[in-house]
Amino acid sequence: MRGLARLKRDPGAWAGGLIVLALVLTALLAPWLAPHDPMHQDLVNRLKPPGGPWLLGTDQFGRDVLSRLIWGARISLQVGLISVSIGAVTGTVVGLVAGVAGRWLDTLVMRVVDIMLAFPTVLLALFIAGALGSSLTNMMIAIGVTTVPHFIRIVRAETLVIRELEYVTASRAAGASPLRVVVRHVLPGVISPIIVYASLQTANAIIVEASLTYLGLGIDPSVPTWGGLISQGRNLLDLAPWISLSGGFAVFITVLGLNLFGDALRDALDPKLLT
Repeated sequence: MRGLARLKRDPGAWAGGLIVLALVLTALLAPWLAPHDPMHQDLVNRLKPPGGPWLLGTDQFGRDVLSRLIWGARISLQVGLISVSIGAVTGTVVGLVAGVAGRWLDTLVMRVVDIMLAFPTVLLALFIAGALGSSLTNMMIAIGVTTVPHFIRIVRAETLVIRELEYVTASRAAGASPLRVVVRHVLPGVISPIIVYASLQTANAIIVEASLTYLGLGIDPSVPTWGGLISQGRNLLDLAPWISLSGGFAVFITVLGLNLFGDALRDALDPKLLT
């Protein structure tokens, strides 16, 4: 309750929460909010500046930039949530096993994690996406894989601390199986850091998605995405800067909101700050 009260008093939590809420509502209500069909090409009105029926102008194919921006929120939200879920679930399971089992298994898992972390996130995602091929599903898998080692390290570190607590030791001494110890005692203790890190990692996933799309390894270019807007407008910055700027601003605001909310959530759930 004290953590919830702290969260309510945090202006960063309110600002970030409102931004995230706006993103979710935009994604859900895209069919009703978009003023035009984001896929419709109108070559007569190509590269129209912002104003009139096109609040954010049109692109090189005459498509409404605002409509593509609104529909792009769906892709960004989907990529962020699903890819981070892949990383969180996989990383939690592996981190728990490594932390509880210890010995050679723990050493093996952490060496693999160290190897994966040696590669920059975008570079690793680029390699995986290139190997799997260009599609939305493959891109989410690629981004999800890059988040796995981070979750493993966090969960393993928390597990190593929790497993040595007195009530956990007493449970093992009473004959509880390793699975029961993990489910009843260890897992509830690692939920909070997982939630906090997932909120922060979602912002990173959106950035990586935009980067992959910018490099041509995202989904079909005709599908409206924020990374696609940035990529499509990079050669038209002199003629139509609004194309790239709109996508870049959407990514910036979304990442800012997720980071603000994630930081506030971390402060609210940090047991050291609740004493």
